[in-house]
Amino acid sequence: MKMHFSIPVSQQRLDTLGGRYVLYSVYLEGFLFCKVRYSQLHRWNEQLRRIFGNCLPPFPPKYYLAMTTSMADERRDQLEQYLQSVPMDPNILKSEVFIRFFKLLQQDTFKITTKKVFLDVFLPDGKSMRIEILTSDTTERVLEIVAYKTGLSRELIGYFNLFLIQFHNDGSLSVMKKMAEFELPYVSLQSTEVENCKVGLRKWYMDPSLDSVLMDCQTAVNLLYGQAVQEIEKNWAKPTPEQKQELETLRKAENQIKFLELAQQVQHYGYMQLDTCTCDYPEPGCVVTVSVGNNEISCYIKLPDNQTQEVNFKMSRIKSWQVTFLGTLFEEEDGPQQTLNQNLELKFQYNESNNSWQWFTIYTKQAFLLSSCLKKMISEKLIKLAAENPEMINYFDFPTRKSKISVKSTEEDCVFETIREEDL
Repeated sequence: MKMHFSIPVSQQRLDTLGGRYVLYSVYLEGFLFCKVRYSQLHRWNEQLRRIFGNCLPPFPPKYYLAMTTSMADERRDQLEQYLQSVPMDPNILKSEVFIRFFKLLQQDTFKITTKKVFLDVFLPDGKSMRIEILTSDTTERVLEIVAYKTGLSRELIGYFNLFLIQFHNDGSLSVMKKMAEFELPYVSLQSTEVENCKVGLRKWYMDPSLDSVLMDCQTAVNLLYGQAVQEIEKNWAKPTPEQKQELETLRKAENQIKFLELAQQVQHYGYMQLDTCTCDYPEPGCVVTVSVGNNEISCYIKLPDNQTQEVNFKMSRIKSWQVTFLGTLFEEEDGPQQTLNQNLELKFQYNESNNSWQWFTIYTKQAFLLSSCLKKMISEKLIKLAAENPEMINYFDFPTRKSKISVKSTEEDCVFETIREEDL
């Protein structure tokens, strides 16, 4: 799938000889990822083409005369589409030329040199693990170190990921973003403007039945158990009174396997819960708690009369979605990064029972995280179907993993759109 790369901001700069150039601010998941010149991207594209040939998406051409405003906007859009499309090829995504390029860009953007440092990684049970890493270590490398330190089987690393998590004074937490495998966790943590953020380890799959794959590894069981306990304590997962009593009994008996088996029956077990936000259903401005997982978006909506309504949107009926940022973004020339998570919305098109399509909008600063969860559910569903029956994948009425992201910016707003095509 395409990644949530966007280029909402570009700046005119002067080089050491007085010549003008454009510096592009590249954002990933709504957070500033790096700043880069066209010439750097052009050289990188040539390196990629020497290795991977013509499978790469088109790269915007050079202009030998001064660009007009419309030409500059067109180039920015083309560069953005290029960055979104390149990582879709797993061979390119895992290549040294891809990873090294973004490593150097991240470090150069935030002026962080390569050196040994200690990084605290917070585990699902609330404890932290201090590991020694290099500032240039990617998410993939840090996960390998965590796996080695905890005893997690290498074959199971892919079921977990690192996240940027915000911890609040009242004991609650907010998952802000999933870190990309080529991202540098130390750099991202040091450069974020979001207060009280830490790097956290959490499972990264949306189908609760995948727990069964991890049951033969005690370390994996410990991690799943810690996260399950945390989710129940924070009311992300909602057991009935009977389930809660039985889970407490199993917890006191330290029977992790039975605890997890019962937890799978609990409502919203394994779901990603977002912070309380608002939506436009059944009318604009309604307060909503959104949980996503197990092929659905579950919404607890507080109605104007203070009644609560639960609405579940099934993934099989979602045709497309888009993430939009509305607001003005400014960056000082040498100032700190700016995040694009203040006025975000995720809008999705849903097929109701009467076969009519309707748009629903959720206004949340975690819109990019929600979009990542939706893409993950599609990916898991397609993999599961392909494993069960390879022929069925061509006939299954489910949206493809392809996505399109565009950015439009004016003096008043920036708009990010993620649209998933309808069918395979």
